[in-house]
Amino acid sequence: MITTLAKFGSYDSSFKQTASDIIANTHAKAINGSNNGVTNWLNGFYDDEGWWALGWIASYDLTGDSKYLDSAKFIFEDMTGGHNTPCDGGIWWNKARTYISAISNELFLSTAAHLANRVGDDEKQEYLNWATAEWDWFSNIGLINSDNVINDGVDNTTCKNNGGGVFTYNQGVILGGLAELAKATGDSSYTDAAKTIAEGAMKNLTQNGILTEGGKTLDEQGAQFKGVFVRGLAALNQQAPQAEYVEFLKKNADEMWSKDRNDEGVIGPNWSGDAQGDYRVTSHSSGIDLLVAAAQAT
Repeated sequence: MITTLAKFGSYDSSFKQTASDIIANTHAKAINGSNNGVTNWLNGFYDDEGWWALGWIASYDLTGDSKYLDSAKFIFEDMTGGHNTPCDGGIWWNKARTYISAISNELFLSTAAHLANRVGDDEKQEYLNWATAEWDWFSNIGLINSDNVINDGVDNTTCKNNGGGVFTYNQGVILGGLAELAKATGDSSYTDAAKTIAEGAMKNLTQNGILTEGGKTLDEQGAQFKGVFVRGLAALNQQAPQAEYVEFLKKNADEMWSKDRNDEGVIGPNWSGDAQGDYRVTSHSSGIDLLVAAAQAT
């Protein structure tokens, strides 16, 4: 939600100060989370850390305040400690080393690529090295399946795709990361790869052109997944514009706006309607992601 607010404020100048105030308050007060084992933004899960890192990078983009970029750099340094899997690359999902997830690796790549575009020349190459090595590993380990969508993780023993669930957020994070990597290197092969994944997601994770989680139950976290996808698609469209992405974002935004809000204006988790009363702050955040992505694309 920090990323959501930052991108909303970056797009809409009338909301910028409100977003900046909320973000500053969160940065000051949430650094040590008493209820989830967080100390200095760090805990036992590399994906949790990666979400914070991307949130602070978006906050830096909004405000220009270097404290947010410094927080992201500090978090990324801790994430590099997970780069010791038995599969010749990649990072673990958690510090207990029980699972190699797609999302932790995507967040690692995306954070490195984002940082490469925001630090000085003396630091840029190190982040580029991490990002390019991570993509080389990710693209060759088999996480991208024959439908050109990404499964949940890697089997620790075989070092092959574990055939786990296909979630929209796993498609979205990699799109944003590859867009940043293309920007950092000038190499369009990264956006070419991202386009293939985007097309796979729009083909396999939609119903009548509307993004869906494939019938999965959307709990509090899952209600945000689709927002992560449209953020990534918007980032890819900024780097490598495609008319079909613009059309997709606008169609989804129109559908959501007309069918998936309750009487108080809160956005639900199923953009084609039938939210079954499950309107919550996380589904609303995801809906804001979609509105901002569609507005950016016009």
